[in-house]
Amino acid sequence: MISAVVFGSDQGLVGQFNDVVADYARETLATLSGTPEVWAVGERVHTRLADAGLTPMRLFAVPSSVKAIAPLVGQILVESEARRSHGEVIELHLFYNRPASGAAYAPVTQRLLPLDEHWRRKLAELPWPTGQLPQVMGGGSETLRALIRGYLFVSLFRACAESLASENTSRLAAMERADKNIDELLENLHGTFHRLRQTGIDEELFDVISGFEALSVGKN
Repeated sequence: MISAVVFGSDQGLVGQFNDVVADYARETLATLSGTPEVWAVGERVHTRLADAGLTPMRLFAVPSSVKAIAPLVGQILVESEARRSHGEVIELHLFYNRPASGAAYAPVTQRLLPLDEHWRRKLAELPWPTGQLPQVMGGGSETLRALIRGYLFVSLFRACAESLASENTSRLAAMERADKNIDELLENLHGTFHRLRQTGIDEELFDVISGFEALSVGKN
């Protein structure tokens, strides 16, 4: 079974934030074999996924702060491990928006499980940051399991943190657009008001002039 965790938002005023990541998840999952089980992080993206035909099986609340990210990651890992222990989950994919240059973001995906040869080779190609090689204390298998747990935790934590950063970026951009629209609307309203006021003044002047001319003609 394929499980997909899609990070979105609980609140509105985020523009196309949830639409972008939901559409990207739908298009990507359509290329994979099997029927995916989707887990949604955020009520808004849950609704968007359901509308797209990917009704989520689980709904997690979006963390309200950085401190709340770790408990969410723990919940997802426990749920995933429980499914894997029963042989239900074969693959685990993440979908989230990642901040880009400026006030933009882009949807990305990451396959967390299974840890295959491509993943091992990619890590092996990374240069060690110092000249001191690490020493393994205790059994190698226990250390490897601990490193894998750390890798899964960090990957989920990063995905959630980048999604939150993208959400705030999208909300800020939406607020700036709304503020700009309000300024333009006010400017248009002021212009309309001044035109109507000037039209009213002109009509009153024309009435006064017409009345004066009528009185002048009557006297003559």
